[in-house]
Amino acid sequence: MILFDPLWETLKRKKITTYYLIKNYNLSRGTLDNLKHNRSVTLNTINELCSILDCEIEDVIKYVKDSDEKCL
Repeated sequence: MILFDPLWETLKRKKITTYYLIKNYNLSRGTLDNLKHNRSVTLNTINELCSILDCEIEDVIKYVKDSDEKCL
């Protein structure tokens, strides 16, 4: 399971609000809602966030293996 918990910590650390992302980078409210609820977003969105925040991917997402997740 992909979690976006690190994103919220990164935003807090950099003193950036979701409002700032919406107004200055045209990030949609729908995308932010998906992130808040750990729903799927595109790799392009992850790339954009890393670029905006000048951070590494680990500062945006975290992978946690689901106990019932099966390997392919």
